Amino acid sequence: MTFLQFLLPQHLLSRLMFRFARIQVPWIKNGFTSWFVSKYGVNMNEAEQEDISAYEHFNDFFTRSLKDGLRPISDSKIISPVDGVVSQCGSIDESKIIQAKGKSYSVSALLSDKSRNDSYASFATIYLSPKDYHRIHMPCDGTLKSMKYIPGNLFSVNQNTVNSIDRVFSRNERLISYFETDFGEIAIVMVGAIFVGSMQTLWEGQITPPYTKSVKTFEYKNRQIKLSKGDELGRFNMGSTVILLLPCDSPSLNIELGESLKMGQSLT
Repeated sequence: MTFLQFLLPQHLLSRLMFRFARIQVPWIKNGFTSWFVSKYGVNMNEAEQEDISAYEHFNDFFTRSLKDGLRPISDSKIISPVDGVVSQCGSIDESKIIQAKGKSYSVSALLSDKSRNDSYASFATIYLSPKDYHRIHMPCDGTLKSMKYIPGNLFSVNQNTVNSIDRVFSRNERLISYFETDFGEIAIVMVGAIFVGSMQTLWEGQITPPYTKSVKTFEYKNRQIKLSKGDELGRFNMGSTVILLLPCDSPSLNIELGESLKMGQSLT
């Protein structure tokens, strides 16, 4: 039941999962990976390495790469950064983002930044299920401006929890990357969740763990980190949610609630 999540030692459980997912004992990691593939219906035919015993540990499997050409990159201005399901999308009205029916949260709360409260006009929230490909890619060409790690809870982000717990995305731990693009600044928000043992980016490596109680800000004005549409930018070591925030001058989103997306698919 959802209320039990308030009682669980969320960070302790996530630290334990982080360690478990890196066990290299063959019978443990192969047995668990085999169960996971069967339980969640993972399509190993898409994986670059189809043999589960060849993975160093469970996390190596979980963040697996795909065969070349399986995720063609659309010519459209904005693509899906991940494989997943659209849990919500649409316009940002009065700086409010829809979480679920009857529930919303503010841009400033999500970003922990009041100065950006009116910076974005539309959003897409994409949920990555356990079976999905868990690498995150650039939705468009962009130059990295800054990144912020915000500590928080680690509630589940499955649909039952999202429907039940107020402001879950702005309460959970999250990692926000800001990019300058041809149509203005975008924000890519990686939302942590229980058992998400680690989040990492291409330019900084592993961000969590360790879990901290203070906000961390990273500036990149002098590093000229440019990524092209479709380039990998980070990974979830275990699954969660990505929220994409777009400015007023960005192309209009053309996706629907509940739509299944593949990385590289057009969002516009």
